[in-house]
Amino acid sequence: MATNNKKFFSHEVIERNMGLLIICSILVVIFGGLVQIIPLFFQHSTTQAAPGVKPLNALQLVGRDVYIKEGCYGCHSQQVRVLASEVQRYGPYSVAGESVYDYPFLWGSRRMGPDLARVGGRYSDDWHRAHLRNPRQFVPESNMPAYKWLQNKDVSSENIQNRMKTLNSLHTTHTGQPMYSEEEIAKAPEMLKGKTEEDAVIAFLQNLGVGYRAALAEQNKANATTAQPAAN
Repeated sequence: MATNNKKFFSHEVIERNMGLLIICSILVVIFGGLVQIIPLFFQHSTTQAAPGVKPLNALQLVGRDVYIKEGCYGCHSQQVRVLASEVQRYGPYSVAGESVYDYPFLWGSRRMGPDLARVGGRYSDDWHRAHLRNPRQFVPESNMPAYKWLQNKDVSSENIQNRMKTLNSLHTTHTGQPMYSEEEIAKAPEMLKGKTEEDAVIAFLQNLGVGYRAALAEQNKANATTAQPAAN
């Protein structure tokens, strides 16, 4: 004879009780998330900067904020995945240590335009300037807006020192080390004098991936030299 006794945490009881099912589902998601996230705070690859990666200077930092304000991250990712096609097109795949100074990170979730993680140094400042003002001059089918107004917006009065102090606080909480020295913060306004939002965005773009790419090249060169057989 079948018994009607049901254990409290049996599948049948949980699945028939909507409130209990929701609570159990939330607990499972929280536990799973913590298991994945907490260890990352203790891995050096996620808390220490990758070789060649440095905090943005004052002008680059303003450029990043303009880049976010104009919604550029909605169409351009900054994350080269570990796929042969992406590495061949964009360069070395992205690593966590490249984003330790990013608050928030700009990895992106889609690509309506090309990935920009390695765009630094690939084009001249003049190319970027012309491209921002008229993208279709270079790619006729481009759906990127023309950002002509950036050349007319001065950034000299930006509250860059407060931004850098806030980033110092965030980074110190995360890693125990500040991003900027007192001297760098004091000199920051001088770097913005006579600069526009267009100048700032270009400075930000020209920095993307440059340090890490150079460090990898040096490392590969050193490895190749070490691997060469000794001369007879």
